[in-house]
Amino acid sequence: MPSETTDELFSRYGPGYKWIATFTVMLGTISAVLTTTSVNVAIPDIMGAFGVGQDRAQWLSTGTLAAMTVGMLLNDWLMTRFGVRGTFVGALCIFAAALLLAAHSPNMSVLILARVVQGAVAGVLQPLSMYTLFRVFPPQHRGSAMGFFGVSVVIGPALGPTLGGLLIEDFSWRAIFYVAVPVCAVGVLMGSMFLPVREEGARPARFDWSGFVLLGAALTALLAGLSNGQREGWHSDYIVALFAAAATATAGFFLWELRAARPLVNLRVLGNVQFTAASSVAFIFGAGLFGSTYLVPLFVQTVQHLTPLAAGLLLMPAGLILAVFFPIGGYLSDRISARKLIVSGLACFALSAYWLADIDVNTSFWTIAWCVVLSRIGLALIKPSLNLAALKALRPGELGQGAGMINFSRQLGGAFGVNVLSVTLDRRTFFHADTLTALQTSANSATADLLRLIEQTLAQAGASADVQSAGALHYLGKVIYAQAYTMGFRDSFVIIAVVYTLALLPAWIMGRVRPAAGAR
Repeated sequence: MPSETTDELFSRYGPGYKWIATFTVMLGTISAVLTTTSVNVAIPDIMGAFGVGQDRAQWLSTGTLAAMTVGMLLNDWLMTRFGVRGTFVGALCIFAAALLLAAHSPNMSVLILARVVQGAVAGVLQPLSMYTLFRVFPPQHRGSAMGFFGVSVVIGPALGPTLGGLLIEDFSWRAIFYVAVPVCAVGVLMGSMFLPVREEGARPARFDWSGFVLLGAALTALLAGLSNGQREGWHSDYIVALFAAAATATAGFFLWELRAARPLVNLRVLGNVQFTAASSVAFIFGAGLFGSTYLVPLFVQTVQHLTPLAAGLLLMPAGLILAVFFPIGGYLSDRISARKLIVSGLACFALSAYWLADIDVNTSFWTIAWCVVLSRIGLALIKPSLNLAALKALRPGELGQGAGMINFSRQLGGAFGVNVLSVTLDRRTFFHADTLTALQTSANSATADLLRLIEQTLAQAGASADVQSAGALHYLGKVIYAQAYTMGFRDSFVIIAVVYTLALLPAWIMGRVRPAAGAR
């Protein structure tokens, strides 16, 4: 294999090479995003197929996002060790194999494992794509380039849910994992031709296995503790042990990384105040974004009983709007301060979440669709300017670590967001169910009237007196749980709105700090 560098490829293909490289890395992002957005509308069907509850099914999102965070930190070492081309092609091959494994999963554990592998590969591909754009575009055009690259991000939300819904209705949820396989194949072919093998001056380095193990242990223990706390009991020995293990591994990770010669995470880049503020915004942004993306399809399918196709169609307008606004956001990021764009985007997300906090079973299709559209306008304003502002604060030699760190922060926030909101949904549902049940007394005339109406209906159907009473109480229990479940969703969206509002503080700080000397 020839040792082609970026400069040599520019010499061979001319100035247009930057667009060829951009399109090539877009294929990797499209594969990952298309699969993730399709899986979101398939979760209720998967729960039914394997007979699992929401606390286990949420690992399809949480496990994937957690694996992405680790994969992003692997990116810098992999590109140094194997080059951009080798990393990209190898990652897509593994991703395609994981897709086929997911499509043929015999049980939930294998499916979660396949999704974790897919997440890890997606984590490698995202910063690789950003790094490639920063290498092939001059500084004054990077914002516009990121806006164009955003098309790969919006294709998934625009087409993934609808395509997934169609495949689920016509075939089964397993079919959604085949969609990205042809995209992976084209990506492997183009990556083998148009991406650099190795950059000048890049030297293979030893991998920080100790930091990798400590980080993986910390994330696994913490997310497992949050996921199982409701079922096992928050004060049980098992959950306390998981949280203690997570705290110990986290402390060990920070201590090790600060003294390692070649750390997995260069924590010293956090000494740059602007970059740290941007990372904080990315974490909060990821928590709300991925959390709401998980909750909306789940709500419309489990509470409003929409089909997977209808749930996918509900998300399509937001994806199409995002396709229009993403290039605009990239264009504006070259001309307007990052703080103004990010604050405006966060405000859009907060308003969308407050709007969703009033949803119930009777909320119209288009009301929910417009709520999601508003949030995606916020995404188009935030993402290009946030990435640009974060990496502008770093020196050229820190771009590799910085690209991984900013994406790591967003994905880590996403993993915690989905996990915490899943737990919140369960806890608030049980809380409201207990509260509503306590109100169902003989003094409650509305309850008495409902029970009497159900008993009369059953009597007309020929049911015995015992069946009438039991049936009425059973129906009352289902009504209470349905209302409590809806109120749990409402509380979850209120939390998302508060989270976005809190993100305004680091966004304000980020805009007031100048980049460090030598930053690009």
